[in-house]
Amino acid sequence: MPEPSYLIALVLLSAGITWALRALPFAALAPLRSSAAVHYLSERMPVGVMIILVIYTLHDLALAAAPAAGIALAATVGLHLWKRNALLSIFGGTAVHVALTMAL
Repeated sequence: MPEPSYLIALVLLSAGITWALRALPFAALAPLRSSAAVHYLSERMPVGVMIILVIYTLHDLALAAAPAAGIALAATVGLHLWKRNALLSIFGGTAVHVALTMAL
């Protein structure tokens, strides 16, 4: 069995590393708040991510599922243009797609 001092040192070292790893994102976040690059990415990334998701979703789409997917995509775009709420658009489009898939 290891010595108690060894075990205490091991626990303290583990606690210190854990604390440092949890504190690191908060320490790194402060300088990034005023960064022009981060501001630019925060404005453009949501659209880029949505475009990538749409392309990935539709690239292997079976022909039988195309009408439901097209209607759901139109519903998603329409909801987003109407309310400008990404969460509502995603959930609304998903609900339309699920409803159409279950109905067909």
